Amino acid sequence: MTAIAPDHVENSLMERRYEEQIEPVNRLLDETRLLRPTSSVSYVDPVHNIEEARIISLYSNIGVANENGFIDAGSQEAATRMLGMQWQLGLRPEYILPWNVSPWHTPGEPNGKFQPPEITSGLKPLLRLLKVVPRASVLIAHGTEAHRLSEQLLKTQNPLLWRRGFKTYKVKSLDGRAFAGSPERQQAHLEEIYAAYADAMARTGLSSAK
Repeated sequence: MTAIAPDHVENSLMERRYEEQIEPVNRLLDETRLLRPTSSVSYVDPVHNIEEARIISLYSNIGVANENGFIDAGSQEAATRMLGMQWQLGLRPEYILPWNVSPWHTPGEPNGKFQPPEITSGLKPLLRLLKVVPRASVLIAHGTEAHRLSEQLLKTQNPLLWRRGFKTYKVKSLDGRAFAGSPERQQAHLEEIYAAYADAMARTGLSSAK
């Protein structure tokens, strides 16, 4: 059996970004990119499903965009931690949906630390996202920038939030300084993240493997 090269896998995923289960989100990202014509955006992987998603994972997307063109948790180590958490909790990818604090990237350049106006600029795209993900009632904010945007989201007092009984959780980023300390400290951060997702699953009626 011939192995499929990673770039072929990525190309296949990119070709599938407008499949029915994820098209409205990725069309929204196309519209968002047009607001800044010189920018690029990262898409949501078609493994996710807007009709099933209950949990929004909001990432503080400092650094460079993933070359595969899709939103992710950060570095390879961060992605591994996220996948490990999903596996341990039995959290299937269709039940979560990743999103970035700032949808925009300057091609070929890393995002630095976001200033307050840059964080605020992500609020309207986030609200638009929630409108097309009808069952999402939890947001888990990873990292400082995501914490700040989640606070701004709640301050809008948008009727959509109280109709859904919306709840936000603030946890550490899955990489960077949060995972630069001792193994014991890293494990404590992981346990906090796991606890937030486990609680979010219970809140949204999803069964945990634990």
